[in-house]
Amino acid sequence: MFRASGTEPIVRIYAEASEPDRLRDILAEAVEYANDA
Repeated sequence: MFRASGTEPIVRIYAEASEPDRLRDILAEAVEYANDA
């Protein structure tokens, strides 16, 4: 989930996964996606 802050110039990224390695992969892809936007 991407959520733009209402008080700061940032976007927060939330994710869930059943395994820590998968969570890291999801977050890395989300950060890359957000940086390219």
